[in-house]
Amino acid sequence: MGERRGVYRVLVGKPEGKRWLGRPRRRTEDNIKMNLQELRCRGTDWIDVAQNRDRRRVIVNAIMNLRVPQDAGNILTS
Repeated sequence: MGERRGVYRVLVGKPEGKRWLGRPRRRTEDNIKMNLQELRCRGTDWIDVAQNRDRRRVIVNAIMNLRVPQDAGNILTS
């Protein structure tokens, strides 16, 4: 294996740059799982939900209702 090949450099090389300090950033997948836990859908596989349009629409609407304050309509009409 030649020293210039990418596979060799990955195998024996040292990464350049610095790693971020602290906790890793949250991924989109993590946010989706947290939202499902908030709705008490812990046994639900989020990939299955994403593939079922009707079920996904129900869950997204429920999550959006959690995020919007109940008085939002009164503030806008004042």
